[in-house]
Amino acid sequence: MAGKQRILICDDQAIIHETLGAYLQNEGYIYDSAFDGEQAFLLYEEKRPDLILLDIMMPKMSGIDVCRAIRAKSRVPIIMLTAKGEEIDRILGLELGADDYIVKPFSSREVVARVKAVLRRFGDADLNAGRALHFEGLEINLDTYVVRVQGEAVRFTPKEVEILYLLASHPGRVLDREQILSQVWGYEFFGDTRTVDTQIKRIRQKLPGAEGVPWGIKTIYGVGYKFEAGQ
Repeated sequence: MAGKQRILICDDQAIIHETLGAYLQNEGYIYDSAFDGEQAFLLYEEKRPDLILLDIMMPKMSGIDVCRAIRAKSRVPIIMLTAKGEEIDRILGLELGADDYIVKPFSSREVVARVKAVLRRFGDADLNAGRALHFEGLEINLDTYVVRVQGEAVRFTPKEVEILYLLASHPGRVLDREQILSQVWGYEFFGDTRTVDTQIKRIRQKLPGAEGVPWGIKTIYGVGYKFEAGQ
């Protein structure tokens, strides 16, 4: 039985709150309901939920904008709820730091299973505090989600930090896009591999150029990416 963790459901359809809320309560969770984006952000700040179920299409403020605003402040787990044809918005949500997505229509049982999986992974990450990698002029800290280049903090999204940490944890090893998606999002993740390419592009833009730097991310065409660390 799950502990009394708090879930924030953000969707403009009352039936989703009723059905999901009943399933979550049966599993021992507390839930709050937001029916538009502005209310979602206000309830996030007031209630400080343990996880947010966030619909992309909402009145007043889109789920993408809510995700962006929350990620500027917090690493709270976010699962996006997306209609079948909203692929571009879904990818954008993942790039902004959402932890998973679920396509409508969905079963409440599936949603609860995803909630449990994301909360379990998030809890496991908290238990592994102190994980940091150090290279010449580069520090990647997965406990604080801070990346420092030449001692200066560089702004990264949570998923960018996780991808960089994953690659740098295995210097010289090539990881394909499916491996990166699966390992960063924690379990079977049926995402679009273009998401990985976009994330890698953004990471590279935030890191210094290759000249004079003893490390970097290298593309292995037709395969994936690897982190190279010079001596």
